[in-house]
Amino acid sequence: MYKKIILFFILASWNGINVEARQVDVGSITASSRNVIRRTIGNRADAIDLQVVPSENGTDVYEIEARGGVLTVRGSSPSAICSGFYEYLRKACKSMVSWSGSNLHIPLKWPDYSKVKVVSPYRYRYYLNVVTFGYTTPYWDWARWEKELDWMALHGVNLPLATVASETIAARVWKKLGLSNKETDAFFTGPAHLPWHRMGNLNKWDGPVPSDWHKDQLDLQHKILKRMRELGMNPVAPAFAGFVPEGFKKKHPELHVNALKWGGFPAEYNAYVLSPGSPWFKTIGKMFVEEWEKEFGKNTFYLSDSFNEMDVPVPKDHPEQKYPLLAGYGESIYNSIKAGNPDAVWVTQGWTFGYQHKFWDQRSLQAMLSKVPDDRMLILDLANEYPEYVWKIPMVWKTHQGFYGKQWIYSFVPNFGGKTPWTGVLSLYASGSAEALKSPFSKNLVGFGSAPEGIENNEVVYELLADMGWKRDAVDLDKWLDEYCRSRYGAYPDKMKLAWEQLRKSAYGSFGSYPRFLWQLVVPDTRRKGSVNSDSLFMRSAENFLDCSEELKASKLYQNDAIEIAMLYLGVRADQWYSRALKADAQNDQTVKRKAGEKAVEILYQIDRLLESHPNNRLQTWVDYARSHGKTEEEKNYYEANAKRLITTWGGVQNDYAARIWSGLIRDYYIPRIQKHLANAGFRRLDWEEKWIKTPGGSRVEPFDDPIQKAKELVAAYGSIEL
Repeated sequence: MYKKIILFFILASWNGINVEARQVDVGSITASSRNVIRRTIGNRADAIDLQVVPSENGTDVYEIEARGGVLTVRGSSPSAICSGFYEYLRKACKSMVSWSGSNLHIPLKWPDYSKVKVVSPYRYRYYLNVVTFGYTTPYWDWARWEKELDWMALHGVNLPLATVASETIAARVWKKLGLSNKETDAFFTGPAHLPWHRMGNLNKWDGPVPSDWHKDQLDLQHKILKRMRELGMNPVAPAFAGFVPEGFKKKHPELHVNALKWGGFPAEYNAYVLSPGSPWFKTIGKMFVEEWEKEFGKNTFYLSDSFNEMDVPVPKDHPEQKYPLLAGYGESIYNSIKAGNPDAVWVTQGWTFGYQHKFWDQRSLQAMLSKVPDDRMLILDLANEYPEYVWKIPMVWKTHQGFYGKQWIYSFVPNFGGKTPWTGVLSLYASGSAEALKSPFSKNLVGFGSAPEGIENNEVVYELLADMGWKRDAVDLDKWLDEYCRSRYGAYPDKMKLAWEQLRKSAYGSFGSYPRFLWQLVVPDTRRKGSVNSDSLFMRSAENFLDCSEELKASKLYQNDAIEIAMLYLGVRADQWYSRALKADAQNDQTVKRKAGEKAVEILYQIDRLLESHPNNRLQTWVDYARSHGKTEEEKNYYEANAKRLITTWGGVQNDYAARIWSGLIRDYYIPRIQKHLANAGFRRLDWEEKWIKTPGGSRVEPFDDPIQKAKELVAAYGSIEL
């Protein structure tokens, strides 16, 4: 048996400060932490002294110390211990763990390290977005989830979203309420689109899923939750948000439900939401929570979003009903969760408060929050890049005065759709949360987080955000990038320093929510004006980055990043040629159109082959994960088509929304699509896209023998766009 001790935590409550004695299984904390470290560095994990210390004022603490070859890491939780170890790994061992691989240098003797103590200013460090479960994780297996959970622990996460198998629980509830299997199955979308079903945006689309899907997801969620809890994390589970199947509506014609609209889909795919006064709201919500806890155990945090990017059904002829209606929805959602678990906390995404800021003025949000206890609600202020850089409005948390006493989490959405271009404002990521902590609204600011729509990209952003979960003050980016590059690449030569100075003024000094190349869209996108950063400083940064290859080529993470920055550089050149082809087509200059189009395609084939050496940016990996869930060839083909659909046509008005720069996708989808567009004014694009989605398999290509040398040659060869 592990030895148990009593640790005293100072826990903040909204009625003052309470001291709670909590029994902590010290052996379990150190064992789960050591397992993460062992999976990261192997048996050298056994040569680390791991100790448990109390939290301070309800927030996590870690300490690091190494003397005479003895490394000691202390922490108040598994994520604190793992964060402390990871800081030592980066700073003392010049190592890094990331989605695209690891740069590990584990010495036989631990380097000395002066004692450091770090106290997080936040109770919670949040991670994931509802739609990450569509844009990145929908087809992951346990092996891939285990790696992600280790990454979370090393990066300090203790409040992760956990929505896998939501539909398994929902199906049980609907069947208990009298719906048939057919009616229930017809409610759900295909697996990759399920996040939008969970938020009430979408029903039926690309469904139904094969019968074994729900059981597989149930088994997977058990493993995920077991590991989260071993690591001391607080999973955020799904709750009922008021959306009911068409079969339930038909079964109860007396019900008043409101039809919602989203994404340009026909009415048959849109959702129905119960009116707040319906007694069914509380009944069904209670059943959801009870069914979830019956399967997975007690939980505290429950996510429910009733109007994500959708209009609240306020009667147009009675606008004065808006505020009591919103108060009713807030009260109904909270009470439906509370009915299933009296100790539960309602978690909601604050995205829509900024996205639809004209509707969600101060009085409107105050109304919705008015009947929910302050300590029983947690608002994810999701996207602090967007007010300044996209919506051109004041910060949402400032406008709403720290959300009127409710607990809230300061967060970012660095990526839309899992797109691969480099983008983000490093200076904001390094300072924005520090401003919030110094504001009058910090009293109920309980967390910091990142909520990317898709991960496995822009790794520098997530390393920085993970650090900010432990920082009270702004970070010195010059110093931070020096340490980052030494940990990631092993060194920080002058050309790399210059490259990052240029990146901070270009790709990582601007924010594009929709960064895509024109050749990924076929024709200019007039609805969403987003493009990949093609500033001359970015182009020079790529050249300087690649000039470090002789010194840094031994680092696998340098190789991966070099491939990515070369990909973006060459993508800009392909875009310039393709733009010229489109212009020539408009001018009926067929000679220039043909030559420019051929040059664009030539570059794109080179990018595609270059990406065959990248660990993440390959269509085949995405397809393999999807097909692995099928038991029959028919099921495998269905899953592959669903996965392909999400990253191409999507559905509704989202065409090319999740555009990825991936090998396989370029040569089999983007290239033939632009070729057909240039060659034939009558090209039936939608038909061609649908055929591609539903045709399994794809072409193969051999990677370059020396991708970094080839990247340098290609950048040099296509450095000019002279026709």
